[in-house]
Amino acid sequence: MDFYLILGVNRGASAHEVKRAYKRLARKYHPDINPGDHEAAAFYHRATEAYDTLTDPERRETYDAHGPQSPQRPGASIEFHGFDFSAPVQGASATFAELFSEVLQETGDHKAIPTLTGSDLHADITLSFEEALMGAERTMMVTRLVACTACAGTGLRRSAETPCADCQGSGDKRWRRGHMVFTKSCSACGGTGRHRQQPCGSCRAKGVMSCTEKISIHVPVGVADGARMRVPGKGHAGRGGGATGDLYITATVGAHRLFVRDGDDLRLEVPISVSEAVLGALIDVPTVESQVRLRIPPGTSSGQRFRVKNQGAPSPRTGERGDLIVTVKLVLPSVTDERSKQLLREFGQIHSTDVRSDLFIE
Repeated sequence: MDFYLILGVNRGASAHEVKRAYKRLARKYHPDINPGDHEAAAFYHRATEAYDTLTDPERRETYDAHGPQSPQRPGASIEFHGFDFSAPVQGASATFAELFSEVLQETGDHKAIPTLTGSDLHADITLSFEEALMGAERTMMVTRLVACTACAGTGLRRSAETPCADCQGSGDKRWRRGHMVFTKSCSACGGTGRHRQQPCGSCRAKGVMSCTEKISIHVPVGVADGARMRVPGKGHAGRGGGATGDLYITATVGAHRLFVRDGDDLRLEVPISVSEAVLGALIDVPTVESQVRLRIPPGTSSGQRFRVKNQGAPSPRTGERGDLIVTVKLVLPSVTDERSKQLLREFGQIHSTDVRSDLFIE
């Protein structure tokens, strides 16, 4: 408990005033006057401790610098005007807790905006297949909460100093309970007696306001469909000095007319002719950026796969590229002339192997 509160004096009280207040309390609470009253004895010892501290200049200076050790609110005091502690207060038996409850209760001062982290924002972005693989730069308009520029996010604005109407500029509130007069700092002005700040009208004392902002988005190489990209510090602003949230962007990647992405690999289906499949060939295969030469060995079957190294999608984590998986598809020619038909008959007679023999079990 505050030593000044115990003795019922203001912080600027002289040593003489402290001594007079202590003597008044000692005559009421001395153990010899209140035999068997442990509460009175405890209060007397606290009053003595307060007196010893506040009448010693060095100890008082240290006490004023570091404040009371107990977590009580400074700035309140009690004045005793001929109070007879042997009589009940207002017709009821009052305990010390009851007597001091109004002094020690929390004040109604304006609270600072609580520290809260700003929430995250979420948005979507549509990319072409090539933009997702090669990377891109985009801009988007985002509406988010930012710190109020008028009050710097405090919710309060400094205004012309005016007297506090609640305490008429004194800085203290006084009230009586029975024979006791209580004094504590005015909650409306914080004990200053003056109003120096008013709620911010721009943000209605919230500390944040809505703002639509153009934000540049860097799309890294290799972004896959459904991937999330984080833009730090572009979410809603925090309150009371709290951290700003982030902006999370979910990518939607369009399909390609040739390639299908499979992780970091790209899949491509390439048609080949009968002669290329039978005799083998070197064919040109498209890639995302250009084209490569692929060797088709003789006797290649339709559906056979070939792997072209480092021609797939770049990994967004490592930057290393996957592979291009080429699946060949045999395309039969349209035979309409008799010469071609005759050649195919001869070819069938020369190569008369039964290709369906494995379908039958003897």
